[in-house]
Amino acid sequence: MLNAVLRGLAAASLAVLPLTVPAPAHAAETLPLTEAVNTLSLDIESRDGYDRDAFRHWNTGANPSDGCNTRAEVLLAEAVEPPTIGSNCRLTGGSWWSYYDQVWVTSASGLDIDHMVPLAESWDSGASAWTAQRREAYANDQGAPASLVAVTARSNRSKADQDPAQWLPPAAEVHCRYVAEWVATKLRWSLAADEAEVAALREVAAGCPDRTVTYEPIA
Repeated sequence: MLNAVLRGLAAASLAVLPLTVPAPAHAAETLPLTEAVNTLSLDIESRDGYDRDAFRHWNTGANPSDGCNTRAEVLLAEAVEPPTIGSNCRLTGGSWWSYYDQVWVTSASGLDIDHMVPLAESWDSGASAWTAQRREAYANDQGAPASLVAVTARSNRSKADQDPAQWLPPAAEVHCRYVAEWVATKLRWSLAADEAEVAALREVAAGCPDRTVTYEPIA
């Protein structure tokens, strides 16, 4: 009899549990790409005072106990064929697909980890007003797959700190994806965009009628 009562109480507790768990502060949102572009805050950008060292990277990563920094963790997460992990998280072997230029890479040393929205561009767009802790979180953001991307060093350095009004991936077939990930990153971190940037985003988005943008805002 006692066991039956206890089981009943446990079931009742489980039944009400969802009502007592708070909803996420910022649930993920999904918008059509064209609508997402129009959601961006329009503002004049300024690079005054920019210093790359204001963004601490690469730190100990999402899992400080694994001995790998953010760069290595992104490489491990994006590897098509996993590399071997040696001492001090040295990666050997493995393969990666650099989607910007549609190239296979078989050495971790041939890859850069690109900030989808470059650090300098984020500074221009609002990060200049952030705390050092928020800038570090941005520079090492593994909470969204689009924030950090393993690509060839050549394509990353070609992009440098340019926005989509100035640079798009050399592979035209990935422009819809790239612009969607750029917009998702800006919306995730509440970063603004200037007029030329928005015009370029709208131009690409017009040719991507089925593309959506999913992002989870950062408080």
